[in-house]
Amino acid sequence: MHSKYFIAIVLQDNLLEKAEGLKHELFNKHGLKGALRSPAHITLHRPFEWKTEKENILIETLKQFSFTNKFTVDLNNFNCFEPRVIYIDVMRNEKLYDLHDKLTKFCKLKLKLFNEADDERGFKPHITIAFRDLKKPLFYKLWDEFKNKKFSESLPVTRFSLLRLDEKWDVIADFNI
Repeated sequence: MHSKYFIAIVLQDNLLEKAEGLKHELFNKHGLKGALRSPAHITLHRPFEWKTEKENILIETLKQFSFTNKFTVDLNNFNCFEPRVIYIDVMRNEKLYDLHDKLTKFCKLKLKLFNEADDERGFKPHITIAFRDLKKPLFYKLWDEFKNKKFSESLPVTRFSLLRLDEKWDVIADFNI
């Protein structure tokens, strides 16, 4: 049997609460629940399938990944992927791109995960607050509301997480960097 997994920087503490609060506000006002299926995060490796019975190998292998540069990412206001996604914008950060690049190469080499390397959209770090069940007419209404809304925070990056899809995406392991 296979399970779905992905690798991400999951927000912590009050920053997680703020981002989750935005998602819950959109659920309460507009019934949008797609973004509630996972904790607020920046995706480092998009979803992939892995044999459930070999999950321990996945975790043990990811423990071997080494990235020694803790860093901080600035989050500033909102942006969108028209016409379906609204997100908290992540400011460009070379250390974040370096982490993504090294982790992608590591996963390709050690775990034979190629889907991230083949993604032609490129790496566009963001924190989704509405997607999937956000339909075009509501998207434009909400984007008018969010495009001028302010959000300014700093995210210390000290670890990344492995998430597994059961009923929703849950963190099953954390890895310090």
